[in-house]
Amino acid sequence: MSVIDAGRMQEIEARYPEVLHRSFRQRFGALMIFIGVILYGIYAVWFFDLPKVISEAHWERVGIYLSEWVSYDVQPEFRISGDKISIKYPRFSPLGDNPNPDWVKTNSDGSMTVSVSGTSRTVTVTKTQAIVTAHGITIPIDIAGDVPKIVGSEPVPSWMTVYDDNILVNLGFAGDASISTDRVKIRKRFIGWANFVFDTHSPFFDKPASEVISLIFSGPRLDPAQSNLSLAFDNIWNNSAWQHGDVWTKLFQTIVMAFLGTLLGSLAAFPLAFLAARNITPNRLVNQILKRFFDFLRSVDMLIWALFLTRAFGPGPLAGSGAIFLTEAGTLGKLYSEGLENIDNKPREGVKSTGSPTILVHRYGIMPQIVPVIVSQTLYQWESNVRGATIIGAVGAGGIGLKLWEAMRTNSNWENVAYMVLLILIVVFLFDAASNALRSRLMGARTK
Repeated sequence: MSVIDAGRMQEIEARYPEVLHRSFRQRFGALMIFIGVILYGIYAVWFFDLPKVISEAHWERVGIYLSEWVSYDVQPEFRISGDKISIKYPRFSPLGDNPNPDWVKTNSDGSMTVSVSGTSRTVTVTKTQAIVTAHGITIPIDIAGDVPKIVGSEPVPSWMTVYDDNILVNLGFAGDASISTDRVKIRKRFIGWANFVFDTHSPFFDKPASEVISLIFSGPRLDPAQSNLSLAFDNIWNNSAWQHGDVWTKLFQTIVMAFLGTLLGSLAAFPLAFLAARNITPNRLVNQILKRFFDFLRSVDMLIWALFLTRAFGPGPLAGSGAIFLTEAGTLGKLYSEGLENIDNKPREGVKSTGSPTILVHRYGIMPQIVPVIVSQTLYQWESNVRGATIIGAVGAGGIGLKLWEAMRTNSNWENVAYMVLLILIVVFLFDAASNALRSRLMGARTK
């Protein structure tokens, strides 16, 4: 076993001071960062009052909204007047103007039975009672008095809620029933999107697909003024419930806004970036003015620019394209100028040494280095602006964003919201794939 003497120890300490004489930051830096993160998390919990937010949040609405994304409901209302039970549907019922569903049956005694979910969950309406069958039990409710009353002495089940003037029956995803004096309103839910192809006013409505195809290609004309194929397309495009024509037109507006705004922003940023780059334009005043100008343009959010421009030019895609243009001029100008400042000056100096004019120096000494950066960043911003154009549309800047916002505000057209969100996702996916393919082809490298 060898022993290191004091001289050898001092020599080692002098050679490796970063190991044997670490600073306070080196020894406790990781611990201090960990403690800082914990303290910041505690502060965030206090600042946002997360326990109160979580406890008071309406979590049940999440399930309701998600279910309405993939389903629709029909709401028949039964009214009792004397010895007569009448049924009424909402004005814009998915069943059309003359509904006669097979899940509503008239019994021999004059009562009506609604099959909410097969035979396990039904509501039978008589002249004096609403009889609810669910969860293996049958509960009659008297509706002939001043207020509805549950008949019998059994405890009220958890899926029934008794209010002053009505009783709400929760039948799960299948639907619900609201029972009041002389009136029973039922909500029955169906999976799918109602009347997605043809609305209730179309002559093709509620016909089997085979019959529709037969009518389109070989059937007699339903409208003497146009062919059945033209009529079918017109009915689909102008579907009053789903508004396919308007939705697709607004979606195309969104794509055009993103493309035009990004294109104009890149065209404006490209020459300005050469003036802002220190190694290209050795004028510090010009460099700083342009860089601060880029900072100003990109520091104002695209949504704020859209608000300004909609006040100036009115709502529409022009304001949206202008907002994207201003934001991208600042963002791409900064990215281009930073890319120019990081190029290798040797090719540029080599071209300059031949006595070539400035434009050729830029063309052959700079552009081959900067083109991959320009292409990559521009394509990425173009892809990102397709999503951004959706957001600014909500403030009146045109595109599908405004229709999406209108559908959400009604709080009842969540299937339309799902439809538009799905279209946006598909467009973003396609533009992402196209952007990757273009980068691969133009840059000569495979993009993952």
